[in-house]
Amino acid sequence: MLDWLNQIDTSLFLFLNSLHADWFDPVMIFFSGKLTWIPFYLVLLYLIIRQYKWQSLILLLFIAVLISLSDQLSVRAFKFVFERPRPCHEPDLQPLIYLPLGRCGGAFGFVSSHAANSFAMAGFVWFLLRRAYPNIGWFLFPWATVVSYSRIYLGVHYPGDILAGALLGLAISWLVWQIYRRSCGVGRAC
Repeated sequence: MLDWLNQIDTSLFLFLNSLHADWFDPVMIFFSGKLTWIPFYLVLLYLIIRQYKWQSLILLLFIAVLISLSDQLSVRAFKFVFERPRPCHEPDLQPLIYLPLGRCGGAFGFVSSHAANSFAMAGFVWFLLRRAYPNIGWFLFPWATVVSYSRIYLGVHYPGDILAGALLGLAISWLVWQIYRRSCGVGRAC
């Protein structure tokens, strides 16, 4: 069963990674960048402060915990446990992979930390702001998807790494939201 899933994941990766264009490389590199999204985060911060006022300070602590959990679990509970090599570290695949950055990254790729972190943030902010801004999900989840897809385009993650990372991030966002809601939700003092 695992061989079958791995073959599908590899085939899908090779197909998606082959869909590239020289003019699109800088776009995907930009989308994958860690500092790229600071203006987007500042807009989200503004919306959170606008909605939650002083309670936003506590929410920032929850967001810090959210991203720390997402980032550390994706590495320590998955990458270091499963030790699945990134596709760009597989000798048989290397001649077939398009690597616009010319480098691969860490040894292991399951699960994608980019996917886990972006979907954790998207999910948690959606929980926070969905009533005040009913359409915010139409911005948050496509953003997380584009960030995640950029990792396939850049040749450093299989689609399965992305899917598992996204699911991990969403699960963490739900968990942190539940903790926040029970401890600091409406009518409760933190």
